[in-house]
Amino acid sequence: MRLNEMRITSGLTVDGYGPDFFRVGGTVHQGGVLVAPDGVQPWAGVTDHGPLLSVQGQVDVLLMGMGADIRHPPKALQERMDEIGLGLEVMSSASAARTYNILLSEGRRIAVALIPVGTG
Repeated sequence: MRLNEMRITSGLTVDGYGPDFFRVGGTVHQGGVLVAPDGVQPWAGVTDHGPLLSVQGQVDVLLMGMGADIRHPPKALQERMDEIGLGLEVMSSASAARTYNILLSEGRRIAVALIPVGTG
């Protein structure tokens, strides 16, 4: 099997995660985060729409990591994303972080919102 090294020319990668934290671009952030082209900001979860709406016009797709498991986002959030024309892809936080890094390495216009995996 041939492995190819990912080359990130712009943006911050999700380097790791653990109980209630994410490491983005080498810096540890406690709690949920939104990683977007303009940087990292805290994100309080699916009821915190403000940070998610701030990526409108900057990205084509927003990945949403729902913690350890996949859950559907609230209907109001999905409808709001549809209204502004922003693609929303929901998965576990681990999958969202990996997918974000891959798409970022491809030069895609992408952001990721991550809910911590928790302490258990």
